[in-house]
Amino acid sequence: MNRFRPVARRAGLLGVVLTAGLAALLSVGPAESGRCALPTEHAGVVFPLDRVEAAWACRLEPILTHYATANKVGPQRTPLPQPVFLYLLDHPVMAAMLVNRLDLGLYKAEQREQGEFWVTDGEGTDGIVHPLFRDSATRIYYVEGSHDGRFLPRVSGKAVVLLRLHPVTDTRGIESIDSTMITYLRLDNRFLSGMLSLLRPLIGNVVNRQLLKAFDAARRLGGAMHEHPEQVLFEAMDPPALPDEDLAFLKAALVNLHNPVESPSPIP
Repeated sequence: MNRFRPVARRAGLLGVVLTAGLAALLSVGPAESGRCALPTEHAGVVFPLDRVEAAWACRLEPILTHYATANKVGPQRTPLPQPVFLYLLDHPVMAAMLVNRLDLGLYKAEQREQGEFWVTDGEGTDGIVHPLFRDSATRIYYVEGSHDGRFLPRVSGKAVVLLRLHPVTDTRGIESIDSTMITYLRLDNRFLSGMLSLLRPLIGNVVNRQLLKAFDAARRLGGAMHEHPEQVLFEAMDPPALPDEDLAFLKAALVNLHNPVESPSPIP
C-alpha cells in the first residue's frame, strides 16, 4: 500500500513552504553527533538529503523513519516564471504580505535569526521554518509548528518538508512552475501518538487541506500578478511598503510578465 496520501490536482506556490511547514505537527530529540544516513528517494522523487549538514541530518532522521503521517501534494501549477517563483519562495515575508493585502489569505511571516522564519496562516496553524537546502529545483525544510483547529485538539511537533520544482511553458507561452511537495510529520503528544492508528486519516486530511489552501493562495497570487499588476504594485507600495530591494524586484517582475524580454534573476 502506498504510504503517501495523494491530493487531487489544483494549483499553487507560496504557502508551499508557508503552510507545509505550518501544518506540520511533530517532534524529535536533540541532534546526535556525526552523519546520519537519510534516504534520498521519497514517493518516487529523488532529493539531495545527503547534502544537508550532518547535525541537521540527525534531527531529520527520526522524523523520516518514525513519522506519524507522510503526505504528497502535487504537482500543482503556479503561473509564474521560475525566477519570480523562487524569489517569492525565498522571501516569505514579502509573499505573505502580498497574499494578505490582496485578500487571498491571512498569512503572515517574520524573518528570524540564521535565515529561519516564523509563519502563520491566521487560522490556527503557525511555526518556525528552517531552510536547510536549496537549488534551482529543490527546497528542503525542517519545521517546528503547532495546529489548533476544529477537528483536532492543539498539537505540536516537527516536520520534514521536501519541495521539487519543475518549470513548464504552456501552449500559450505562459511560463509556470509545477510543484511537488512531500511532508513527513511526527506528533509530539504521547497520548495522540498512542492513538495514531485512529488519528492518522484525520491528521492527513488536515495537512492536505492546509497545503492545498496555501497552493491555492499562491496560484491566485500568480494570477493577480498577471491580471492586476497595478493593484499588486499598489498594495506593495502602500505603507508600510515593501523593502526597496523587494519592491524593485516586484516592479521588474510585473513589467516582464506583461512585456517578456528576460525574466529577473532571483537574488541568491
